Amino acid sequence: MPGAPRLLVALAVVATAACGGRARPDLPSAHHPLPVTPLSENVGRSLDVREDPTASVVVRADAEFALGERELTAGRVVTARQHFDQAIDYLLALPAGARSTVATSAAFDRLLDRISALELLALREGDGLTEAATEPAAIDELLGVALFERPAPAATTAETVMADLDRSPLGIPIPANDRVLSFVELFQGRLHGFLVEGMERGHRYLPMVRQVFADEGLPEELIYVPLVESAFKPNALSRVAARGLWQFMPPTGLEYGLRQNWFIDERSDPEKATRAAARYLKMLGKMFDGDWNMALAAYNAGQGRVQRAMRQAGQQDYWRLTASTRYLPRETRDYVPMIMAAILIARNPQLYGFEVGAVAPLAYEQVTVPNALDLKILAEWSGVTVDELRALNPELRRTTTPLGAHGLKVPIGTATTIERHLRSAEALYVHFNFHTVKRGETVSAIARRYHVSLAELREANDLTTRSRIRANQTLMIPQRPTQGLPSSAAESTAVAAARPATPAPATRTAAVYRVRAGDTLYGIARRFETTVEQIKRINRLNSNRINIGDRLTVR
Repeated sequence: MPGAPRLLVALAVVATAACGGRARPDLPSAHHPLPVTPLSENVGRSLDVREDPTASVVVRADAEFALGERELTAGRVVTARQHFDQAIDYLLALPAGARSTVATSAAFDRLLDRISALELLALREGDGLTEAATEPAAIDELLGVALFERPAPAATTAETVMADLDRSPLGIPIPANDRVLSFVELFQGRLHGFLVEGMERGHRYLPMVRQVFADEGLPEELIYVPLVESAFKPNALSRVAARGLWQFMPPTGLEYGLRQNWFIDERSDPEKATRAAARYLKMLGKMFDGDWNMALAAYNAGQGRVQRAMRQAGQQDYWRLTASTRYLPRETRDYVPMIMAAILIARNPQLYGFEVGAVAPLAYEQVTVPNALDLKILAEWSGVTVDELRALNPELRRTTTPLGAHGLKVPIGTATTIERHLRSAEALYVHFNFHTVKRGETVSAIARRYHVSLAELREANDLTTRSRIRANQTLMIPQRPTQGLPSSAAESTAVAAARPATPAPATRTAAVYRVRAGDTLYGIARRFETTVEQIKRINRLNSNRINIGDRLTVR
């Protein structure tokens, strides 16, 4: 216990004094004991116990760090940084600085190390490099089921379809033939649950799709094409790399203005892809003189293939053309009757035995994010989860917004708050490096130089395994940002304030410095009495380029 050694010394002094005199005092008898004062009272009077103010500051800093750690675990990175900065501030506020004693200096280094470790862990969990997950496209599953299961239509199914067509004529003629009725039967049976989920999901997008198709003058029945293509999943990806609600192939998506790069794939943007699909279907409708059977077949197989099949067969009617297996693949022969069956059911689900729950249409506001920003930060500002932001922005392939200005969809009522935070978010943006290719350099050599994988470098620059790079070509380096968490002014000034009041010892210790606007490697080196080369060597820098918010280790 504190103070016990001093108490033992005091008792020893008393004992020595008692033994030193010539006259031995009379020992008390058993009947007359000496009065004894309780030990606790003696300790209280003889010891001056004072709380160490330095130790209490360290305790407060540790407690603040623990709060930051808890916030970081919950995904609130901005709040976490505020707690981490407050922890640092506690030590910096000591009268003689954070390195005034051996104990505070050790506590300061330990605090910076723990914060750095948490930041690195946060980067591994969400560094902006990992691509968003995709889901299997519905068309692959449906065509696979149709290959092995084609139920014969019941008489009641034919009667229901005929009555439906008589009561509400369609803008696209749908025949009640066995091929269409067979898919109605299949949807009512084995694929009943699949179709219900797709129709419920479709309620989020159908108001928008209906308006876009009306603007383009297209038959309303075509709005149900995604029910078969993707089951209305924006991140649906087929086995042949078609993506989105409308399952655009990469070349067709580019032809209709859907950007596809390392950051985004607008084939997964519901509204942009819908507008592109409307223009594409309108073109196909004109190409095939308003024959939507042929236009839909071309949507699946490509217009060139369908036109070639028509020439080879000498046939202009889709149903006659596809009665033979010679001219079009099985997938296309099944595709059109499957679409027709889905249209019939989606127009009047209850008639065909489907109970579809109500789902609110998609609603959002939009903000312009000036540069690449971690979605965790935007989610914290808006009070929602990262998953909710990703659901509103399925075109984002990464956990950051793209480089440059990007229109981000955010929940209703949050745009004003996010825009206010963006006005002071300069230090929060994620920075990426760029490399100008020199004569003779290879993709492999550049990947090794920047410590990224060959696959990451190729993907970041849309390079295939056969792509060649040329001299003076600019490549983006998908470098993990050195700033794992947003910074504030506290840590950027920590190094200077943490210097001891007494002359520094001969051994130089490592410190952390966050780069601010206007900083250069030369200026930082001069400030810390070191060299540019030493800073580059310690931080493994390949050039003199540094970015605002970067953390540099200096000695």
